[in-house]
Amino acid sequence: MGIKEKCAICSEKIDLRYNPMEEWGIDGSLCGKCYSKKINEHYPGDHIRVNKHLD
Repeated sequence: MGIKEKCAICSEKIDLRYNPMEEWGIDGSLCGKCYSKKINEHYPGDHIRVNKHLD
């Protein structure tokens, strides 16, 4: 059984890992929720979401 990583922002266990962009200055992996929040902070506007079925 593998050890689940924790999100660098919220410390929740990560099911699907996201890597932060370099300019965010975050060390570690992110969960989907925190990744989405960061995308919205850094790239405001409308985003076409993919994999909505995972919500």
